[in-house]
Amino acid sequence: MNTSSHPFETLTPDFILDAIEAQGFLSDGRILALNSYENRVYQVGIEDEVPIIAKFYRPGRWSDAQILEEHQFCYELEEQELSVVTPLKNSQGESLLRYQDFRLALFPRRGGRAPDLDNPDHLYQLGNTLGRMHQVGAAKPFIERPALDLASFGYNSIELIARDFMPASLREAYLSLTRDLMQKIEEAFHRFDDIKSIRVHGDCHGGNLLWRDDLAHFVDFDDARMAPAMQDLWMLLSENERHLRELQLAEVLAGYQEFADFDPRELHLVEPLRTLRMLHYSAWLARRWEDPAFPLSFPWFNTERYWGEHILQLREQLSALQEPVLRVL
Repeated sequence: MNTSSHPFETLTPDFILDAIEAQGFLSDGRILALNSYENRVYQVGIEDEVPIIAKFYRPGRWSDAQILEEHQFCYELEEQELSVVTPLKNSQGESLLRYQDFRLALFPRRGGRAPDLDNPDHLYQLGNTLGRMHQVGAAKPFIERPALDLASFGYNSIELIARDFMPASLREAYLSLTRDLMQKIEEAFHRFDDIKSIRVHGDCHGGNLLWRDDLAHFVDFDDARMAPAMQDLWMLLSENERHLRELQLAEVLAGYQEFADFDPRELHLVEPLRTLRMLHYSAWLARRWEDPAFPLSFPWFNTERYWGEHILQLREQLSALQEPVLRVL
């Protein structure tokens, strides 16, 4: 691998086809890059068969054991007849594959569209599916994969941004604001420090949820980790007015509690988790800025305007952290 360029630059069409055919597939030469930045994901045509999805893991992000633990979680969910897209296994029963310096996994192609989060039936079904998923996730912990914690999502993100990215003219305002934010977040997490962490999907945004045949289907468990159940629930709620969020929450929890108990104390974590995701997202972009795909795809990042708007959003979150928690209607 050429160390003078980014590792993903190795993934030329010929390289991708060679990697797929090395796993025993005969490709028809069609490759479609899919919307993925952390890893590289492609739809690859297979001769006289349906295409498959090839995921090339970002070098250095996860250990083999962490990837295999993610795969095993998916297989456990599939065994319980949950609709998740699980990695294909080769003739040796392996799901984590290798080609030259890359690790990859292959998946069957699954179609669908994003669910309508304004539709009560969709919210109920999503809650229902997550309740079943969390029932499996609570059965045992991850051993290798990380937990969602205040250090990795909060403090480490703030330190990186303040040190290497935040303009000097905004740095003191950012540090003062994030100190206040982290104080509020710590208070929320420590208020009920016995809230259980379970294995969760970890990234339940619309791009990882597919709606097909009136059922919810989950893809991409790359961010699976130990976290409170609320981590998979709060992203189903809109950022609009409070009453709408409470109506959405009622539908989600009505479906969820068909299969899993919900600890109402986790309602205190909705805005803290949202804030941590905002801090972590900016740090994620910063950590990946040397990947050529990121400046091309996120040209607005790391500009004076971006950081000014980021601080404004964080100020709004500070207000949100001081509001009463959502009610279950």
